[in-house]
Amino acid sequence: MSDTNNKPVLYTSLSPALLHLYDISSSIVVIIDVLRATSTIAAALHNGAKEIIPVDSVPECIRIGKQLDAITAGERDGKVAEGLQYGNSPFEYPASFIGGKTLVLTTTNGTKLLHMALEKGAEQIITGAFSNLDAVCNYLLQQKKNVLLACSAWKDRVNIEDTLFAGAVINQIGSHFSVNCDASRMALSLYKEAGNDLFEFMKQREASHYVRLSLFGLEKDIRHCLLSNTAPVLPIYQSGKLVKY
Repeated sequence: MSDTNNKPVLYTSLSPALLHLYDISSSIVVIIDVLRATSTIAAALHNGAKEIIPVDSVPECIRIGKQLDAITAGERDGKVAEGLQYGNSPFEYPASFIGGKTLVLTTTNGTKLLHMALEKGAEQIITGAFSNLDAVCNYLLQQKKNVLLACSAWKDRVNIEDTLFAGAVINQIGSHFSVNCDASRMALSLYKEAGNDLFEFMKQREASHYVRLSLFGLEKDIRHCLLSNTAPVLPIYQSGKLVKY
């Protein structure tokens, strides 16, 4: 990735199935899983979690949890995964519970994509959600490096909410990057179309993840995860853990 204007480049991958198309060896990869992994990661770190260990399988989550005497959490298809203690809701991790503790987390899409980016040699990995939108944008501006906004999607199928977040980032900082990428332009257009009420936009369009989580009675989670800057921290991946930058 290089650019004749000497600006760093910014690309958007709308699905993990497209990650192989991008050279991320000199890029900051932003893992996006708005509903709900990266929203929960931001909430837990904001509320004082010592660290979060993202793993890509339930057995690994259980194994590491026992080894470290840590909290094990995660979901498969929107529900708490069998054998784990807690789920993937930001509301499950208030300061009174998570403060000073280690959380081992596995989710259907987000933690899987993080491990894919690691295997592909990402220079650096951070996580982003609406809850830490400004922290993500400020960090990317400071670093002046190439960026890949990596949407976790849903089992490789493009989803609206992660695309909206990519659009929100581009809306804030896109002028500081070279953006020669139709996926980024599509994300920005969608975000601008959504306007100020992202929840209503998701609802009106019957977004697949909105429908899926609503059936589990998780409308409160959806609303919360679409609010900006409720957990203004920057989770950064270092030595196998996500920690507060």
